[in-house]
Amino acid sequence: MSTIRIVQGTGEAPTAMASYDAALADAGVENYNLVSVSSVIPADVPVEDVGTAPELGPAGERLTVVEACATTAGPGQVSAALAWSRADDSGPGLFYEVADETDPEDVEHRVRKGLAAGQDLREWSFGEPRVAVEHSQAESGVYTTSLVLAVYGESEPIC
Repeated sequence: MSTIRIVQGTGEAPTAMASYDAALADAGVENYNLVSVSSVIPADVPVEDVGTAPELGPAGERLTVVEACATTAGPGQVSAALAWSRADDSGPGLFYEVADETDPEDVEHRVRKGLAAGQDLREWSFGEPRVAVEHSQAESGVYTTSLVLAVYGESEPIC
């Protein structure tokens, strides 16, 4: 595997699914079939916070992700957070995700607590945690999605 990229986005649309698609487009991964995995970072794989994904392969292929995503119908707010930490510089690590119809400080606090709990379950010596948060205000009559993804490597053919 090459690199795990942290990407994030927000989208607004007339339906929940369309707002999710718009948020994926904002993050640069709208043309892939996402496959969610649990939150373990393999050893020796770099993690880069890039904001928007580069080209990761042909449209329609499978893309492996850890996803923090929340959608709301406005008015309101929505936040998503992804935290991660590694054992040493290149050891294995963890992602933890939280997403909700709340403020960004709340999801950041909760994702840090979740990550700490996951670290306590393992006998690894973890480095400092990192956190990416996406937040948006939802206007009345519009669906809004905020998401943060850890994208594992490049896309792969489904068939």
